[in-house]
Amino acid sequence: MTRLIILSPLPWESFAQRPHKFVEWLHHRTGEPVLWVDPYPTRLPKWSDLGRLWNPPAPRQPAATPSWLTVLKPGGLPIEPLPGSGWVNRLVWRHALRVIDEFANGSPTLLVVGKPSVLARLLLQRLRHCSSLYDAMDDFPAFYSGISRSALARCERLIAQRVDRLWASSSGLDAQWRNHRDDVHLVHNGLDLPAILAVKPPTGSATQKVFGYVGTMAAWFDWEWVVALGRARPNDEIRLMGPVFGNPGFQLPGNIVVLPAGDHGAALEAMAEFDVGLIPFKSNELTAAVDPIKYYEYRALALPVISTDFGEMHGRAGLPGVFISQSLTDLATLAEAALQCERDVDEARAFALQHSWEARFDAAGIHA
Repeated sequence: MTRLIILSPLPWESFAQRPHKFVEWLHHRTGEPVLWVDPYPTRLPKWSDLGRLWNPPAPRQPAATPSWLTVLKPGGLPIEPLPGSGWVNRLVWRHALRVIDEFANGSPTLLVVGKPSVLARLLLQRLRHCSSLYDAMDDFPAFYSGISRSALARCERLIAQRVDRLWASSSGLDAQWRNHRDDVHLVHNGLDLPAILAVKPPTGSATQKVFGYVGTMAAWFDWEWVVALGRARPNDEIRLMGPVFGNPGFQLPGNIVVLPAGDHGAALEAMAEFDVGLIPFKSNELTAAVDPIKYYEYRALALPVISTDFGEMHGRAGLPGVFISQSLTDLATLAEAALQCERDVDEARAFALQHSWEARFDAAGIHA
């Protein structure tokens, strides 16, 4: 049996995503404990960070920590791109390194890197007796700029060369990493099967249709596309649910409603009220490697999907219930076609079983 150390790109207290589902899956398969290492700053500070200090996000209820999981917060100064940063931060990491050494001592251990960092490189060198995996969940350097970007890209390449296994969460990342090694394993994102099965089906169909999106609205969100859809369907509602980072820059039509974020259960219940699920992302460097989890959730809830043409969605054109928009002028036609789709609950359930996190990780070839 193998215990797990995971350097997560997300804090444990954040909304459950791929890293959370992976550790739950592996613990369920092995019964072994997990050491979860929260992320720390891996870029130099920017002026925009001051805004977050003055206007921090609203606190959310922390996720419960199961008895089999230990959360470690290593900390670290935001100096990582600078030469010698590892030596400086190693003083901050003394306690964390001692905990990690003790956890991995004497037991077979899998070290999973969920985000490139100097700490990850240090642990790969320090824990050479452990098997290792880099789960490339995003094109992380694309979110950075300047020296921080180049330093992270170099760090990521060194980690990818050092680990025993490398997973890629999208076809774009798979192609990118095959330039560096030929044994990359494509492990797409998935869905939370119990949460999907717990959602109650809609009770009826109103005259006014709801085109909905649930998720973060940040730099990659295509507000112009959403506004065009709102104008193409003036008698229907465009319902957006989630945190908004950045102003759209123009006034939204009256039929576009923005609602605050809720927990995952509330988000799925909100999706069940949609007639059509939306994925309105810009096609750019940030989204080129994205496999959106909401695609799986929409289809598992028997929703037709209208998406912009980006990342993994590009290859889904022509799949049942999927409509890929190429411009602002095809929205009226796509919206009407999506509304004509029959919501087949049995097909949706089969889809959910096929694309669950458990099915993804079971097929990925890790033998605990």
